[in-house]
Amino acid sequence: MAGQTLNASAASKIPQARSKVSNRYRLAPLILISVNVVLFGLFFAWPGAIGFIYSFTDYTGIGSPKFIGLDNYTELMGDPAFYQSLVRTLLYTVMAVPLSYVLSLAIASLLVSRYAVGKSIARVVFFIPWLISPIVTGVIWKWMFGENFGLVNFLIEAIGGKAVPWQSNADISLVVVVFAASWAGTAFNMLLFIAAIKNVPQAYYEAAELDGAGSWAKFRNITLPSIAPTSFIVILLTTIGAVKEYAMIQALNSGGPGTENNLLVQYIYRTGFQNGQIGYASAASMILMVLLMVIALVQLWVNKRKGQ
Repeated sequence: MAGQTLNASAASKIPQARSKVSNRYRLAPLILISVNVVLFGLFFAWPGAIGFIYSFTDYTGIGSPKFIGLDNYTELMGDPAFYQSLVRTLLYTVMAVPLSYVLSLAIASLLVSRYAVGKSIARVVFFIPWLISPIVTGVIWKWMFGENFGLVNFLIEAIGGKAVPWQSNADISLVVVVFAASWAGTAFNMLLFIAAIKNVPQAYYEAAELDGAGSWAKFRNITLPSIAPTSFIVILLTTIGAVKEYAMIQALNSGGPGTENNLLVQYIYRTGFQNGQIGYASAASMILMVLLMVIALVQLWVNKRKGQ
């Protein structure tokens, strides 16, 4: 009788123990998520809301903001400097994204090749640019392509050539920025492509070899379709990063010569912090946010259409 009572007591404790374990596993994710929600609210949602409110005011950083409705947005639509920075941003993005994609995919393909030698060392070497701060990247490329003191011009003149106006010519200066950004961003994308290519079943390649397919045919018909989701992520992240680029360009040429290569973020910084037009700069920031959202939604739509 005593044994039955003991067994019944033990049996009643089992559901309680399971309930405690279940509650513990439910509580831990909630705690982790709550931390992210708080950080998101403090550093994104709240500043974004303040910027949205300021975009309808004439706030200059001093005194109380005065509500002016859509005047900032109306003025932006007629601001040549804003359109110049927008066009320059789109041009920079169109040049930098494909170059970064091709470089990272080409390097990844070489590093996963069975014929490649020294792959471990090469991965470390190619990944080093990702470990460097964007500001340091800008300083390095400025030192290399400085117009009067740069290493590249020194070498060109040493062999009897004429110095190239890397800094004073707006188009050449933008090309330098594109190559610097691609050099810095290729490393991370390379790792994504390496992981994606390694996940492609080897049976596909073996079957293609039996059919007499060459290296290019296997790459075009097997590798590219298989890594399409990774390609989408790489293009999306690289595009958003290019539209938001600031630190590297600021360190390399400060958006120069003059303001010729001011991208949208440089324009917002100059307007808000150097000219003291916080409300006007906030309106430009809201347009930049809408532009980023449109880019993300368009790429998601294209990817969904391709997946159908």
